[in-house]
Amino acid sequence: MSGHSHSHNIKRAKDSTDAKRAKEFTKILRLVIVAVKKGGGDPNSNPNLRLAIEKARGANMPKENIDRAINRALGVAGDGGEMYELRYEGYGPEGVALMIDVVTDNKNRTLAEVRQTLNKFGGSLGEPGCASYIFGNDPRNPQFRIPVADNIKNKILELVEELEDNDDVQDIFHNLEE
Repeated sequence: MSGHSHSHNIKRAKDSTDAKRAKEFTKILRLVIVAVKKGGGDPNSNPNLRLAIEKARGANMPKENIDRAINRALGVAGDGGEMYELRYEGYGPEGVALMIDVVTDNKNRTLAEVRQTLNKFGGSLGEPGCASYIFGNDPRNPQFRIPVADNIKNKILELVEELEDNDDVQDIFHNLEE
């Protein structure tokens, strides 16, 4: 016997699932807030809000959570804290370009966290525009991709995974040849 009861194993699995779900909800709610601040609280006249709501429903988010986020962004309820939509650019190991889209209520904290993660993996944060030329208008079809050895590739994918674990990070684009 492993010494653990069946109910303990179920609880541990549920806790893990709940943590992942909460992280996903946080990211989606930040998208909702930014969409409302940019285009208003009516999904019929705000296509970004409509897309964010569809994404929230796809993740089985309760309607009350969505409404609360919309009201927060409109300043009707809650702290009404300002949310910022930013793009950080930098480089990972072997010169792989990275574009990191974030939504945050604290620019300084997020900048420090992103910089720390990049430094941990041998990358660096760059100035605005240092990597965007590689991606053109659409960050999903970079103009060129960089081939790297498998061990470096794994390190870069580990970097991307750790960045994605940050609640503020919404999307990451890179030109790593996969």
